[in-house]
Amino acid sequence: MTLLERLSEKSEQAEVFSIESESVQVSFEANVLKSAQVEETRGIALRAIVDGRLGFAASSDLAAEEKLLDNILASAQHGDPAPFAFPEPTAGPQVEVYDERVAGLTIAGLVSLGQELMAIVHQVDPQVHVKLDLERSVRRVSVHNSQGGRAEEVRSPLSIGLMIERVRGDDLLVLYDYWSATSLEEPPHAFMQGIAHKLELAEQSATVRSGRQPVLFSPMGATVLGLPLMEAVDGKNVYRGTSPLAGRLGEQLFDSQLTLIDDGTLDGRPGSASHDDEGVPTQRTVLIEDGTVRGFLYDLKTAAQALATSTGNGSRGLFSPPRPSPSNVIVGPGKTPLADIIAGIEEGVLVDSPLGLGQGNVISGVFSNSWGLAYRIEKGEIVGRVKDISIAGNVYQDLRHIAAISQESEWVYGGLRMPYILLESVNVTSK
Repeated sequence: MTLLERLSEKSEQAEVFSIESESVQVSFEANVLKSAQVEETRGIALRAIVDGRLGFAASSDLAAEEKLLDNILASAQHGDPAPFAFPEPTAGPQVEVYDERVAGLTIAGLVSLGQELMAIVHQVDPQVHVKLDLERSVRRVSVHNSQGGRAEEVRSPLSIGLMIERVRGDDLLVLYDYWSATSLEEPPHAFMQGIAHKLELAEQSATVRSGRQPVLFSPMGATVLGLPLMEAVDGKNVYRGTSPLAGRLGEQLFDSQLTLIDDGTLDGRPGSASHDDEGVPTQRTVLIEDGTVRGFLYDLKTAAQALATSTGNGSRGLFSPPRPSPSNVIVGPGKTPLADIIAGIEEGVLVDSPLGLGQGNVISGVFSNSWGLAYRIEKGEIVGRVKDISIAGNVYQDLRHIAAISQESEWVYGGLRMPYILLESVNVTSK
């Protein structure tokens, strides 16, 4: 008798979630190979509805079935009410998230890739110190339930974490960035070339005045604006009433240039899959369309609580139950080329790398950030790097009037596709 069958005999509904992962990790520090290792992890998580209450238990010991069964039944005695049912068998979209080229990367292959990427930066400045962490994994996930629902996926995520230090006298420049994908269709070399370009733009120093002025947010910088929105469209926050967007479906709260989409069906992205971690098919969900609030992200539980339908955004770790989570978030591109946006700025700031993302009262839309990398724009040109500046605002006010959104957009942190966003008047403080 399988574990699911044994659990089904003791509950009204049952679910078995399993993970198997094999990863290869390589790290460089100060341009030199520091470490390389291979890791394997696996585990099982159970959920069961017993007398209308939800139990949860997990273990990395695949042989501990008896203990898992005892733990989940004990958990259900004190669990939250379960107002939902596990999904019946439903076909999901065909999504390509496995690449043999990634899965076949060995330690030697990652070392070679790391050296190629560092060489791109060192062509611009041979003196910079590069810290590089590369990891490729093969991750097998399956979820089976007593309703007959069954979903299995094999993913091949490749991720690169980057930190660059450049020291010139008493001037320290530190750049952080992150790249991730499940395919080598778009290899990370272009990402590294973008980093090298940032170093070139930072060669000259400049200053800016304090006060309200135009601020152009790069795709990375625009995460300061996007983070409050992602908290706001989280179905759990909407159900609780803590989201400023709760009860505002159908209202135009933002500039008509703003469109926000969550799409778990994109090939090659780390947040994509045919089904989410509860076995619900993934989908493309429009959250904000032309400035109007259109939808929220739900897993099974929060959807049932909100009298809505799961959007296929249930995400979990082995030792944590599912919760609503974005897959691949896309801010729709605009109509203006980036070069034209910059050319139209007489005096302003381009902000790129925030320090302490999430500072301020995020759920309310308030942001206040210092910037590790920012540039002065003068008479339509980027003239140099500025230090020690901070900006503050509120996305629910500032995104009502967007001066421009670029045609160009980039993947940021693997799961966010962001354009450049120009706000005409933002409070800038320069020390």
